[in-house]
Amino acid sequence: MCGIVGAVAPRNVVPILLEGLQRLEYRGYDSAGLVVVNNSRLERVRSIGRVAELTARSAKTSGHLGIAHTRWATHGAPSERNAHPHISSDLIAVAHNGIIENYEELRAQLTAQGYVFTSDTDTEVIAHLIHSHYARGNSLLAATQAALAELVGAYAIGVVAADNPDQLIGARKGSPLLLGVGGGEHFIASDVSALLQVTKNMVYLEEGDVVEASLHGYRIFDAKGQAAQRPVHVSELTNDSVELGEYRHYMQKEIHEQPQALADTLEAVCNSQSLVPGIFGAAAAAAFAQVDSILILACGTSHHAGLVARYWLEEIAGIPCNVEIASEYRYRVSVANPKTLVVTISQSGETADTMAALSHAKEIGHEHTLSICNVPESALVRLSKLRMLTRAGPEIGVASTKAFTTQLAALFLLTIVLAKQRGRLSKEAEQQHLHDLRHLPSAAQAVLKLEPEIAKLAEHFADKQHALFLGRGLHYPIALEGALKLKEISYIHAEAYPAGELKHGPLALVDSDMPVIAIAPNDALLEKLKSNLQEVRARGGELYVFADAGTRFHSSDGVHLMQMPEHAGYLSPILHTIPLQLLAYYVALQKGTDVDKPRNLAKSVTVE
Repeated sequence: MCGIVGAVAPRNVVPILLEGLQRLEYRGYDSAGLVVVNNSRLERVRSIGRVAELTARSAKTSGHLGIAHTRWATHGAPSERNAHPHISSDLIAVAHNGIIENYEELRAQLTAQGYVFTSDTDTEVIAHLIHSHYARGNSLLAATQAALAELVGAYAIGVVAADNPDQLIGARKGSPLLLGVGGGEHFIASDVSALLQVTKNMVYLEEGDVVEASLHGYRIFDAKGQAAQRPVHVSELTNDSVELGEYRHYMQKEIHEQPQALADTLEAVCNSQSLVPGIFGAAAAAAFAQVDSILILACGTSHHAGLVARYWLEEIAGIPCNVEIASEYRYRVSVANPKTLVVTISQSGETADTMAALSHAKEIGHEHTLSICNVPESALVRLSKLRMLTRAGPEIGVASTKAFTTQLAALFLLTIVLAKQRGRLSKEAEQQHLHDLRHLPSAAQAVLKLEPEIAKLAEHFADKQHALFLGRGLHYPIALEGALKLKEISYIHAEAYPAGELKHGPLALVDSDMPVIAIAPNDALLEKLKSNLQEVRARGGELYVFADAGTRFHSSDGVHLMQMPEHAGYLSPILHTIPLQLLAYYVALQKGTDVDKPRNLAKSVTVE
């Protein structure tokens, strides 16, 4: 992985490819490259580092057909020789997202046939495999289809041939790819944002689809090789939504977009007087009436959202809830309960581990499935019977912010609907929850006003290498999320613990060089938390406390207080998330790291 752009047009496509790659930079990558067909020759340019370097190297390159790629290393170290696209026999070029699991076997077979490998990647086998079929007289489309039949793993690919200056091939299985439809020109990309500068007409390829595009039109074939029709969608995204505007980084922009993202996600329900199952799909009412437990499958930040939801679902809806890391779930023997609602959570809806976990859950007998996702046409949404779309808009920064808080909002809606369906929610309680949800965007806006104070607080972390986050109850997952954000973008080693666990080991780490960040809502566990924090102060630890109004915390030597505007009850985790995001952001600025594109990470994790 990480990003693919392809184009066939009656104009020079190099600027289109390069701008598309720039718009995909948020995904995280270590190298970039492009290939164009020019006078029946493949012209390839590759570079290590940023797309800007590739742009400089491509100044004299032109062509009407080409593919381009940003790579996040899986097989083989980041280097120019491993950068995509990969070429076979100066005839076939391939850009690839995903992982080919049987590449070693294929590499041995192709080497025996005389093919010479010049990279350490799994992708190069695809180029040689397509060439081996193409050399037998097959069309480029047929050769690609034959090669794909031999691959085991996940892929989204773009393919061009030197002797076919008007033919662009794309295919997907387990990794996202879409077709952009223009006037007498066509494009492929792994993300809508890469094509907004040339078209808003998008065709989302289904699992196993292969598309053949030219200047004159396109044809799509399904996984069985049969001609298929896929609808054209007009994207609602705008260039403004994927541009920085007045902000220094996308992460800062997206932190500030949270009040609007929450308002948009909650719009359909906050204008009503009652919550109904139909917000999760037409079949939701019947499905919810049958379920007696919840299983949440997710990765990373989305997993933390699931951990918060477990507290809500069990306390408010009275329904047992289990939360599993998606990448682990399918590799253990589990007992399927047909009455379980399987909830998958993903920003992109293309997270390979989460999709695989959902497929496994369905295979072992789980029939009731619900996805919470930010991308309407994603594979995860299509795999699920029910869905709740968060309306966070495009999230460019690698470290998730607004996707997380809107996921929490969606999970709270699920909690209230299930509580109501199970007879555990009075009319008065439902109205109070609706009132709190309507107030949430303005409450989030009030928290953002703490930004100058948090920026000042971050100066204390300039020379720190480690940090400890503490929370209790439903704020413990928020401590996990705060630690994740800090480590993702500042590279400070950060851990999170339930505050009551301090004395069972982590307290050994506490000294004057270990900042301890505590989440202190004004809830039933407040006094317990205060006792835990006294344990920190007694060992000389430096405390940074994010406290609600009325908690009676005071700044003092070794205690730095950040006063939250209000206590939001059950919705408090959403509001306490925001200052931790800001803290991570400003600490990263102190450290001088690349905030939006942290090292070694990718935004859309489409490999297992």
